[in-house]
Formats: sequence, C-alpha cells, structure tokens
Amino acid sequence: MILLRFKNNYTFTCAFLTACYTGMRTGEVFALTWDDIDLDNRIININKTVYAKDKGESGRWYLGTTKTPGSQREVYICDSLYTVLIDYKNIQNNLKNQYGKKYKRYIIEEVKNKFGKLVEYKIMESYSKRNRVEMVFTRKDGAYSGTDIIRYPFKIIHHELGINCRFYDLRGSFATKALRIGNEIKDISKLLGHSRTETTENYYITSTTNDLIKICESIEKEIDINLRDKF
Repeated sequence: MILLRFKNNYTFTCAFLTACYTGMRTGEVFALTWDDIDLDNRIININKTVYAKDKGESGRWYLGTTKTPGSQREVYICDSLYTVLIDYKNIQNNLKNQYGKKYKRYIIEEVKNKFGKLVEYKIMESYSKRNRVEMVFTRKDGAYSGTDIIRYPFKIIHHELGINCRFYDLRGSFATKALRIGNEIKDISKLLGHSRTETTENYYITSTTNDLIKICESIEKEIDINLRDKF
C-alpha cells in the first residue's frame, strides 16, 4: 500500500526499501553517500550517521560517527535492493543532466573542537569539487534535506493511509522477520550493529497474539505426542 501510494516518489521508495532490506537506522540511511554503496560487490558500508543541528544559511546537517563503534559494519545488498538502487541511481543521473548547473552540489567541512580534534563534518552546499560528497537521498534538484525528506510522506501514511508507524519501525520489522524465518539472533544482532544480543531481543523483536498462540499450539502438539507414546 505504501509503495503503491509513493510509486512516483523515487527517493522515498528507495530509502524505504533500503531500510526494509537492511535494517539500517534512520540516520544511517540518510547519511549514505554513493561512495558508501559498492554496487559491484553488493555491499553497503555503514560508517556514519546524519543529524540536524543549527539552522544556519550554510546548512544544518552534520555527519558523525555511528551510534557505537560496533555499529560500523557492512550489509549485503540483496537482488531486490540491488535493482532498486540501480534504477534510482539512473534516475538521479538523468535528473543531474536535466538540471545541469542548477543541480545542487555539496561538500563536507571538517568541524573540530577547541582542542583541534575532528568531531564531525558539516554538509554544505557548494560547487567546489574539493571535499565533494554525493549524497544518495536527495530531492529532484539535488537538494539535500536529511531526514526531513520523509516528513511529508509519513504525514500521508498516518493521515491518508491510516498506518501508525515511523520510518525507524522498519528496523524492528526487519529484525522480527529475520528471526521468524530461522536466522540466529547473534547474526541479526551483528547485522543491526548491536554489541549485545539482549538489545536486539528486548527492543527490536516484537511478538503478536498469533505468535503466542503458535507457541502454545506447538507445545500442545509436542505434549500430545509424548502422552500418546507413554500411554
């Protein structure tokens, strides 16, 4: 339903499916640059996150380190996501040609603390080729708006489609589905960038009433078999 509603919003659908197929955090998805995506080897390198700070004229979006050192990881690009990313990149390249010099470009500027230590990078609009960064999820004219780009689509999802969810919930959905089809919790935890499996189990795996019913039914069958064998 969601994908059908936004079939003409290529940026949103690509970001949405990237989260669905990888379990990435929201900030990790929108921090992606094309240098992070190795389409030849089908790997996404997750090594940073994006967040908003000041509202200065030169931009308010910053790139920083991932939530924890263990959150830096590689995620495999499955066939479905590979096709989506290839199509999206082609669309974006066509838009660059259409807009020409009007297509917005960005650089990253180092931000250091008072001790001279690099703490983050600021994303700034600039046509300079030095420190240029190619953000993946942008508007048609190349404008980068970080996670703001999903604000309007999610208003539609909430009010028009009547679905109460957040972009971040796709991460929990990924974890739950991965566990249900038989994957090991330790592998799911590593893929999500968690240092402890307890974090994955306690905060990302959800149970429905049907799940609990299935457990009781499976135990019932096991007990019945044992009872029949003994009596």
